[in-house]
Amino acid sequence: MSFFDNSFAMVFPGQGSQSVGMGRDFAKTSSRVAEMFSQMDQEAGFSLSALMFEGDAALLSETINTQPALFTHSLASFMEFRALTGKTPAYVAGHSLGQLSASVAAGSLPFSDGLKLVFTRARLMKQAGEKNPGSMAAILGLDINALEAVCKDASGDGKVVQVANDNCQGQVVISGHKEAVDAACLAAKAAGAKRALPLAVSIAAHSLLMDSIQKEWNSAVDSFAFVSPKVPVIGNVGASPLLTAEDIRNDLKSQMQSRVRWTESILWLKGNNICNYIETGNGAVLAGLIKRIDPDALVMPASTPDEVSAIV
Repeated sequence: MSFFDNSFAMVFPGQGSQSVGMGRDFAKTSSRVAEMFSQMDQEAGFSLSALMFEGDAALLSETINTQPALFTHSLASFMEFRALTGKTPAYVAGHSLGQLSASVAAGSLPFSDGLKLVFTRARLMKQAGEKNPGSMAAILGLDINALEAVCKDASGDGKVVQVANDNCQGQVVISGHKEAVDAACLAAKAAGAKRALPLAVSIAAHSLLMDSIQKEWNSAVDSFAFVSPKVPVIGNVGASPLLTAEDIRNDLKSQMQSRVRWTESILWLKGNNICNYIETGNGAVLAGLIKRIDPDALVMPASTPDEVSAIV
């Protein structure tokens, strides 16, 4: 049986999937991809592609560099897959930053506009982290309803913590003021969590600490001419299909301070007969999450030319 005998979805990763060497093989073998990286470098004002291919891992992991790097690599993977196979996914979905990548893949925004928008997103989130430093932590092995209660109890006196990423059953990321996040980690372990792992970030993504950049982010999103996607995008905020330009625009705005409902997104896809996935871009982070949500799912990577060829 061929992979393409069933409908499939393509998924686009967010921060945390980056690694040195990403995109290098694509750039060597495809003039189309080389041009995409060239556009990215022009927008960055320096050779971000060199940093991706052979640079310093710590520098690549800085938000201002990570977001456009992952965005461009994901879209390069998608474009190469489509050129080689001629196949179109039934749905696309992206985790956090990946939702912008998915929206471009769905035809709601041209790559060149998406590139400008992702650089703005990275700059604004870095700015928010500097203005209102926060923290994030991964909580393992605690029911999300129990964790929501923990976060509510740990918030107070002007300090907030909330669920930021519902990644899969038993793996949830919380985000907010450091004091509240630390308190929530202690309470989560007392409530039965297996582990509470602080993440090496100073940006409290998908939390109220992003409020300082919300207006500017809304204006940036509104400055581009989105169109209705050719393929439904499963939105992070509602975990349901986005079918119009306004749907896409609103979800990208709301996502800044709202949780990424990844578990619910994959369960929605499963309920609509999707069991085959292709993970574009770098790494296999989403594959691991999807398999934990739906053990019957088949997830194929497409981060290199060889991986794309292997799908055919």
